[in-house]
Amino acid sequence: MIYPNSDQVLVLVPARMASTRLPGKPLADICGLPMIVQVAKRAAEAAIGRIAVAVDDAQVFDAVTAAGFEAIMTSKDHQSGSDRIHEALRLLDPQGKAEIIVNVQGDLPTIDPQTIRAALRPLENPAVDIATLTVEITDEEEKTNPNVVKVVGSPLSESRLRALYFTRATAPHGKGPLYHHIGLYAYRRTALESFVSLPPSPLERRESLEQLRALEAGMRIDVEIVDTVPLGVDTPADLEKARRILAGGTL
Repeated sequence: MIYPNSDQVLVLVPARMASTRLPGKPLADICGLPMIVQVAKRAAEAAIGRIAVAVDDAQVFDAVTAAGFEAIMTSKDHQSGSDRIHEALRLLDPQGKAEIIVNVQGDLPTIDPQTIRAALRPLENPAVDIATLTVEITDEEEKTNPNVVKVVGSPLSESRLRALYFTRATAPHGKGPLYHHIGLYAYRRTALESFVSLPPSPLERRESLEQLRALEAGMRIDVEIVDTVPLGVDTPADLEKARRILAGGTL
């Protein structure tokens, strides 16, 4: 594992108040804490570096800091989490000390800290620009569900792929495993800076998948295979499920 507990790693959690399906999502109560604080706690338990929450709302800022975590106010106008964490990076680390930036989505309150740590492993290879995560699909319905993003990758080992494509379609064709992409990323700083400077790419627009911009620009993305897909909280039903999981003390 590279850079454990290091100043060279900055873990950023983007939090956006506007949500059509679950208004005020970052502040939704889960076992006595706002959801965004639960995510920050999981990031702290991963113990890989400095943690900050990139917010766009004063209430969220206050909730995060009241819980003892660092927060930074960012623009409400960002179209993506990567744009938000890039602004946060410039504000928090203008000296450029952080070499690795880990983007942990702010709606993953039950994520296993070991899953967060796993995102660093592909960056042990200096040729890798961006690292992310995946899980082998076992549910037949997920294979054809366009809301489940699939990784098409070339196997590097039993636990790692080199990403060739990401798609909402059922791919690749033929016998063999299919992989469910988990949208948690670890970027080299230079890769993040290059990525946000690029315009949206043709395949990114077609699939509505931001990571395709990096592939189309020639960046290398390697993917660590983990055991479980973390619960993303997008609906009231997801929120109730997260409450049950954390109330039971299980991740």
